[in-house]
Amino acid sequence: VSQNNRLLSGGLLCFRYLAKLTSVGSIANEETCERLRGLIQRQVQICKRSIEVMDAVRRGAQLAIDECQFQFRNRRWNCSTLESMPVFGKVVTQGTREAAFVYAISAASVAFAVTRACSSGELEKCGCDRTVHGVSPEGFQWSGCSDNIAYGVAFSQSFVDVRERGKGQSSSRALMNLHNNEAGRKAILSHMRVECKCHGVSGSCEVKTCWRAMPPFRKVGNVIKEKFDGATEVEQRKVGTAKALVPRNSQFKPHTDEDLVYLEPSPDFCDRDPRTPGMLGTVGRQCNRTSKAIDGCELMCCGRGFQTEEVQLVDRCSCKFHWCCYVKCKQCPKTVEMHTCR
Repeated sequence: VSQNNRLLSGGLLCFRYLAKLTSVGSIANEETCERLRGLIQRQVQICKRSIEVMDAVRRGAQLAIDECQFQFRNRRWNCSTLESMPVFGKVVTQGTREAAFVYAISAASVAFAVTRACSSGELEKCGCDRTVHGVSPEGFQWSGCSDNIAYGVAFSQSFVDVRERGKGQSSSRALMNLHNNEAGRKAILSHMRVECKCHGVSGSCEVKTCWRAMPPFRKVGNVIKEKFDGATEVEQRKVGTAKALVPRNSQFKPHTDEDLVYLEPSPDFCDRDPRTPGMLGTVGRQCNRTSKAIDGCELMCCGRGFQTEEVQLVDRCSCKFHWCCYVKCKQCPKTVEMHTCR
């Protein structure tokens, strides 16, 4: 199964084209916004008003691709991308838990990348979070550059969510997408951390200055993947005068704002379906012969069996540190068994 890192997501953003632009330069003018296929008109307008932010959105697109493919590297559906729109095929046009993950990680990646651009001084419209100042209840001095997560989240809400709001928030799929977008952003907000630096003679901590920082994006991906594993199947019902998503099984407890939700069960992803773009199957995928988990050959290969071949790899070995200051290693060939699904 090919994994083409040039592209991204399904029906939510023109992430495919934003990500591809990493090789051709920045989004420098309003004409570029017009040429980005997949944006609705209100997103084009936001792009034109926020040209300087769009490079961060482009980086966020690539960040979401990379994280999705890392989190699903050992599963039947491995976040493979296609040379088409939607770039994950029909996997994200259906209301499955995989679609829930893609929407959540995409919304989170835009918030994360825009916030990072604010803190690094790239953007005139925003900078560090100046609302964090003074002395904390714990006695340390707020200083340094706190990540302006409020700006990043607000931009993600306006740019990512506008497509769903344009559909009307009464449809069950729009409600699902909006909920998962917000759950993705909350994966950052709920894991903001305090980082500190000590000041004083000989490294003593007479004065401690601290700032608020986002977690690493890998942490965000891990959190959203955990939410994917425990996602709640929902359906639309009328609650009072409004329409809302509630658990399909009334015995399940209601989901929270941080949980992922989905509308329909996922396919098994075992077989390639030429009629369904993105349904690439697991033929040719590597598997772990000794694992009983989803990456094991029995589950990954859907009972079709697997073939084994010996391949030659070259590893670094016998590494030695030389003064000063480099490490020199030998190149050691080794033979390993590789198992692939039939």
